[in-house]
Amino acid sequence: LVIGTNIPPEFIPSCEKGARAACEKGVLAGYSLSGVRVAITDGNAHAVDSNDLSFQLAMQYGIRQGVKGGKPQILEPLMSLEIDAPSEFQGVIIGGLNKRSGLIMSSDLNDDASQIKIEADVPLAEMFGYSTDLRSSTQGKGEFSMEYKQHQPVAKDTQETLIKLYTSKLAADEE
Repeated sequence: LVIGTNIPPEFIPSCEKGARAACEKGVLAGYSLSGVRVAITDGNAHAVDSNDLSFQLAMQYGIRQGVKGGKPQILEPLMSLEIDAPSEFQGVIIGGLNKRSGLIMSSDLNDDASQIKIEADVPLAEMFGYSTDLRSSTQGKGEFSMEYKQHQPVAKDTQETLIKLYTSKLAADEE
């Protein structure tokens, strides 16, 4: 969205290109930005110094500064899980999900109370190796399915760790 006429029309595509580049690289830990809307409210062009690259860099700098001032968060995929297992393993399964930062949404027994169906939301990063854990803790009788639900903010300590890793990698690349 462009408001005003101070930026010559031939540099509007350069502004968009710079904005897309800034959103692809991200600010916090190098991950792409999502949910960004850019509005150019004003600008300036100079007959000698204005060129394609200068407008791209100006947009990248502006987006980085705007994002840093806007309390950005790193997001992670959240998976919706459905687990079917014999009811005797309910405690073990729920304990395993809690260990993986899972949020139990429902827990239902079938009519004869022999099987349990547990629905939970768990971050995808915590799901690696879950199939093996579930099978070993249920004597091979437990099954699960999962599908993408949404993205949610990572925990504060995880975000801080990711940012530190990214900044140290940037520093190492500069040397």
